Amino acid sequence: MSRVGIAGAGLLGRLLAWRLAAAGHEVQVFDPAAGPDDRTPPQAVGWTAAGMLSPIAELETADLRTAQRGWRSLDLWARWLPQLSRQVHFRREGSLLLAHRGDAGSAQRLLAVLLAKAAGRADQPQPRPLSAAELAALEPAVHGPALAWLLPGEGQLHCVQAMQALAHEATGQGVRWHWRMPVQQVDAGRLDGQAYDHVFDVRGLGARPQLPVRGVRGELLWVQARGLVLHRPLRLLHPRWRVYLVPRPDDIVLVGATEVESEDRSPISVRSLLGLLSAAHSVLPELAEGRVLHMETNLRPALPDNLPQLQVAAGLTRINGLFRHGWLLAPALVEEALAASGLREAA
Repeated sequence: MSRVGIAGAGLLGRLLAWRLAAAGHEVQVFDPAAGPDDRTPPQAVGWTAAGMLSPIAELETADLRTAQRGWRSLDLWARWLPQLSRQVHFRREGSLLLAHRGDAGSAQRLLAVLLAKAAGRADQPQPRPLSAAELAALEPAVHGPALAWLLPGEGQLHCVQAMQALAHEATGQGVRWHWRMPVQQVDAGRLDGQAYDHVFDVRGLGARPQLPVRGVRGELLWVQARGLVLHRPLRLLHPRWRVYLVPRPDDIVLVGATEVESEDRSPISVRSLLGLLSAAHSVLPELAEGRVLHMETNLRPALPDNLPQLQVAAGLTRINGLFRHGWLLAPALVEEALAASGLREAA
């Protein structure tokens, strides 16, 4: 078995640590966070995510390979999560794409992009238009949008639960965590000069300047609306953003915007807050009596082409640039990275 060092204890770092330790490798993980539950930005962006697993919808800005990795990740999540000793909320009942009548043109342009990128691929599910009656049967709480499509096979998971469960499981497998210890230099077989058989660099924005990574702002609201029943994630076409609404246990709906080109980590502006809540209310009227529990902002690591990068060399693997696809792509990239590096993975 190998001695492995991991720079970064975000989602990728935790997945790698768990899978490697379960296979019998000796694993050490280094991270600037104060501990495994430190959610304060600029710590791991995996905490500040809605957990939408949307290979179809993400074809808007990604390529077909990203979608294929997304489908693989959905299968891996379904297989891996039950292996954790702590429960993680996970559902795979598809998602909905919604549009108001005034945004019909934008909706048709988006659908044309999705269909063109998946053209000729029998393994790539297609958006299915829904009648008003079909939409009401699937999601009785949704009112207002004139157009709706079902994106079959897509899913969601509870990111906070997953981050906590992965750290707990990896610790139980013998992983050694080094908190408050950011890695400054990553080289083949070395983290800040300390020798390992193999090292993984999954630091996100912490990999600068070795990688040309930029931060893309994400904004997220936690709204609790007692009695609201929502079965699957919603994605609303909006003149300014792609707005998503994701159900969580305890009558909570996460409301967010898919991306804001900024490295600003300051709190959500009044304009953004009003815009997000207004858009959410336009399709879920029951949110009017909800309570905003808290608001979050963080930065997602993105490379110039907005596509993920997996680099494997002797003694060194780098994974970065997951952009807004972190939870969608992480399992597939971890699987590929371990296979390419020659390290045996847990069954």
